Amino acid sequence: MIASETKAAIEIPYIRIEPASSRVLRLKELWDYRELLYFLVWRDVKVRYKQTAIGAAWAILQPLLTMVIFTLVFAKFANVPSNGLPYPIFSYAALLPWTYFARALNQSVISIVTNSNLITKIYFPRLLLPVASIFAGLIDLGISFLFLLGMMVWYRIAPGWGTLLLPFFVLLIMLTTLAVSLWLSVINVRYRDVGQAIPFVVQLWMFVSPVAYPTSVVPEKWRLLYNLNPMAGVIEGFRWALTRGENPPFLPVILSTVIVVGLLYGGILFFKRMEETFADIV
Repeated sequence: MIASETKAAIEIPYIRIEPASSRVLRLKELWDYRELLYFLVWRDVKVRYKQTAIGAAWAILQPLLTMVIFTLVFAKFANVPSNGLPYPIFSYAALLPWTYFARALNQSVISIVTNSNLITKIYFPRLLLPVASIFAGLIDLGISFLFLLGMMVWYRIAPGWGTLLLPFFVLLIMLTTLAVSLWLSVINVRYRDVGQAIPFVVQLWMFVSPVAYPTSVVPEKWRLLYNLNPMAGVIEGFRWALTRGENPPFLPVILSTVIVVGLLYGGILFFKRMEETFADIV
């Protein structure tokens, strides 16, 4: 009798439950929560334009006013070159990806903290929060892009074959924003100073990116270092694809792509390793 009980005890399987490895992205889980992603995106869009007088026109007004200021300061007073393009087109084509980057980054960095009520109550992939902010910004990008098309018609600028690569550059903008926001959103959970500093850092970042001026004005000996800025290739590539530029910016785009892929991979690992602590800290 004792021998049979011992044998039965030995045959009982031993099951050890462990959390999934932080190196596993679990894309299927993100797909399973796609409806939640949709509602998070739609919520962000409604909150942004709730009780506003001009609504979605803000998506055009901000880059438009910045373009006017840049035209007066850099084109009229400083005589900054614009690669043979009318300066309003030159600057506005760069302000589209930059404005998207700035808005989406500001929102995604604080997304974990601002959604603390959800994080502490239910489970869902926390990665959806910064991703939702990035998708929500596409609506503003689309609206301002339509205004740019109207400007190109006014200046009689026809896009070239590079326009076929425009979806790639839009994707690159999204991945760049996501890569940076994954790192900063995690740090912002513990150190809220990050969220306060981001608007100021973004303003400084714009002036070390080819928004108001072309990369060609950067001295040759500093150009490789300058192109390590991932937004340099994004902006130059986006502007080239829309304005029929003659010299494709291969080096800046390649460097930006490689840097963004590295930042994104590291950011995902860092985010997934730290997401278990979000509910305890926020």
